[in-house]
Amino acid sequence: MKPVYIINGFLESGKTEFITFTLEQPYFRVKGKTLLLLCEEGEIEYEPALLEKSRTVVELIENEEDFTPSHLTALEKKHRPERIIIEYNGMWNFKDMKLPRNWKVEQQITTIDGSTFPMYYTNMRSLLAEMIRKSELIIFNRCDNVREELNGYKRNIKAVNPSADVVFEDTQGEIDEILEEDLPYDLNQSTLDLDARGYGIWYLDSMDHLDRYIGKTLQFVAMVLKPEHFPEGYFVPGRMAMTCCADDMAFLGYVCEYPGAGELEQQAWVKVTATVSREYWKDYQGEGPVLHAVCVEPTKAPKDAVIDFS
Repeated sequence: MKPVYIINGFLESGKTEFITFTLEQPYFRVKGKTLLLLCEEGEIEYEPALLEKSRTVVELIENEEDFTPSHLTALEKKHRPERIIIEYNGMWNFKDMKLPRNWKVEQQITTIDGSTFPMYYTNMRSLLAEMIRKSELIIFNRCDNVREELNGYKRNIKAVNPSADVVFEDTQGEIDEILEEDLPYDLNQSTLDLDARGYGIWYLDSMDHLDRYIGKTLQFVAMVLKPEHFPEGYFVPGRMAMTCCADDMAFLGYVCEYPGAGELEQQAWVKVTATVSREYWKDYQGEGPVLHAVCVEPTKAPKDAVIDFS
């Protein structure tokens, strides 16, 4: 079976950039020739030097009626490639695609221009749906000015293809901020009961999206940290976290106001119930999350005392 990789999307959605990036990677420079079927020509062209270095030959198929199993088989016999990449035309209905019997789709990826997605989703939804229905990966690029819309974009994709991985990128690369629907707890609940993983995600998400939590009540198990310079009535409940290896450990916690803080023992384990506010704190060098404890109770150390982000 001949392995086939399909990259689809509307014109100027970033297909050529993605394929160019792939051809440049050392892991893709494997044995044999690559046949690249180009079904539309955009503003960006493939550099001859890159094609030569990656042993890639390009065949242009301008008309949809020429994209037939017999024509594709003829191109395969002509070039005898080890693998085939198809840069598919976004205006051709994907459900009409027919490949030779001995071609097997190994991966299908859809690229989407985040800045124009609403227009295509509104006016060409049926074509877009056929593209993403069987795609394993959906890449939204050019998302610099639409960050507030990304939750909605992801919901639109998941409604058509729930199993697809969705990646958002801006000019700096992949956007790794946590989307609301990816949180392991329901923000519609007035009280968030956080397990170890939930606590770690809440801590990270609060850095960028504190407004999501203002006025919420949290419940979590934490270790007591009492910095010497803290004023009376404050402590830091938190958890140790490993980000990449055992040598890379950090204590994750935000300041908490609690009248009984003076009676808490350093490194004791407690169950904290607290509300979240945004306040100035000197150690933050500005405003940030400040907890106000409703209840702090002694508890046993959890089985997994360290949160593993590695």
